[in-house]
Amino acid sequence: MTSTAFNSLPLAPALLANLDTLGYKEMTAIQAQSLPSVLEGRDLIAQAKTGSGKTAAFGIGILAKLNPAWFAVQALVLCPTRELADQVANELRRLARATGNVKVLVLTGGSPMRPQIASLEHGAHIIVGTPGRVRDHLGRQTLDLSKVETLVLDEADRMTDMGFYDEIANIVSACPKRRQTLLFSATYPDDIRRATDSFLADPVEVTVEAQHDNSQIEQLFFEIGFDQRNSAVARLLAHYKPVSAIAFCNTKVQCRELVDELRAKGFSALALYGELEQRERDEILVLFANRSCSVLVATDVAARGLDIQNLEAVINVDVSKDTEVHIHRIGRTGRGGEQGLALSLCAPNEKKWVKLIEEYQQAPVAWYDLDSLDEGEYGVDAAPMMTLVIAGGKKDKLRPGDVLGALTGDAGLAKEQVGKINVTEFQTYVAIDRRVAYDAYERLSRGNPLGGDFGAFKGRNFKMRFIEI
Repeated sequence: MTSTAFNSLPLAPALLANLDTLGYKEMTAIQAQSLPSVLEGRDLIAQAKTGSGKTAAFGIGILAKLNPAWFAVQALVLCPTRELADQVANELRRLARATGNVKVLVLTGGSPMRPQIASLEHGAHIIVGTPGRVRDHLGRQTLDLSKVETLVLDEADRMTDMGFYDEIANIVSACPKRRQTLLFSATYPDDIRRATDSFLADPVEVTVEAQHDNSQIEQLFFEIGFDQRNSAVARLLAHYKPVSAIAFCNTKVQCRELVDELRAKGFSALALYGELEQRERDEILVLFANRSCSVLVATDVAARGLDIQNLEAVINVDVSKDTEVHIHRIGRTGRGGEQGLALSLCAPNEKKWVKLIEEYQQAPVAWYDLDSLDEGEYGVDAAPMMTLVIAGGKKDKLRPGDVLGALTGDAGLAKEQVGKINVTEFQTYVAIDRRVAYDAYERLSRGNPLGGDFGAFKGRNFKMRFIEI
C-alpha cells in the first residue's frame, strides 16, 4: 500500500517541516496520486473537484525544483478568474514560507497595468494569472516566459468554457518546448482533450472521483411548481436558517429577481454575476466571506473559484443540466470536515436532469415535501456581522493589527467581537459583531476633531462608514 504521508516524498527537510506547520499531515487523494509523477518531472492531466487539495499538488511540485537565487519566471499558473488566482497565489506563498525569498506575483484583469509592470521589472519566480492579462503583458513585452520550467493550467475546462482557448495557446507558445505541463480540470471531455493535446508530452492521467461523501453533505430535493421558485428559496432559508448560504441561479436576471424578493422578506442577500464591475464584485465577496451577508445569489461562472470557509448550505434554485456543475455546486459546502447541506429545487420539466445526477452518483436522490417544512419567520436572523469601511489601506501603511488595536482599545470591543479584517490598496473592511457595531462606531468617532464620520487608527484620522445591506 502506498504511503500517504508527505515525508514519504523526496522533498527538502525545510519544505516538509513547513507542510507539517501548516497542518499538512496526510496527502489528499489527488496529492497522493499526482505528486510522485509531478516530482519525477512528468506532464500530468488530473481530474479533481474544487477543494480536493489540487493547489498543494502542483504548488509542492513547483517549489520542489524552484531556485530562489535565480530571478526568472520559473513557473506560470493560469486560472480562469481573478478570485481563483488570488486564492492560488496566497496558498503558494504559504507553501513557500520555508523556501525563503520566493516572489509570487498575481497578473489579473481589473487591476491597473502599471504596478504590475513595475513588479515584473523587479523580477518574480512564480506568476499566477488569468489568460487575458498574461496575454496583454506578453503583447507589451513586459513578461518573459522563456525560462518557465512548470506551466499549470488550473480549471482548464472553465478557461475553455469562458473562451480563453486562443489566449492559452498563445501563452503556451511563449513558454519553452522543454517544460513540465500540469493540467487540472474538474471534467475532461473530448473537445478539451483534443484542444490541449499539443500542450502535453506523454502525460500521466489521474482521476479522483468527483462524488461527495453523503455523510459529509446531506442532499435534499424538493419538487416545486414553475412559479414557486423564489418563494421556495425563502421558505428553505426560513426553515434551515443557515448563517451562510450560496443560492445558484442560471442567469443574472434570475439572480437579481431572487435577491429583490429575499430582501423584501427581510433576508440579507447580495447578487454576484459576471457583468459586475470588479470593485462591486470584490466588495460583495468581502461582505459574504466575513458574514455580513447571509445569502449570496450567484451564477456558476461568477462563483467559480470562490472558497468560502464554513459554508453551511448550497441551494440549487434550479437543477443544472450539467451533472458535473451540480457536483461542483454542492461541493462548496461540507468542507474541512464540516457537515454540509445541499438543497435542490426541481420543477416537473427538470426531472430528467435529476435522473442524470442519480446515474452519476449511482444512487437515488432523496425527495422531500416543501409543505412539510416549518414555515419559520422570514428574515428574523440578520447576518451576525456588519462591515465597517475605513478610507485607508496599504498605501496609508494601515495594517490589520492597527485596526484591531483601535477597535479593542478606543472602541472597547473584545477580540472575539471583531471578525475578518481585509486591507486593500485604498480601503480597509472590518467585520464587527452586529450587536455592538453601532456602539463601537460611536466610541471611535466620539470627540474626533474632523467630525462624527472619522475614527483614529494608528494615530491618524480616517473617514469611516458602515455598508448597509
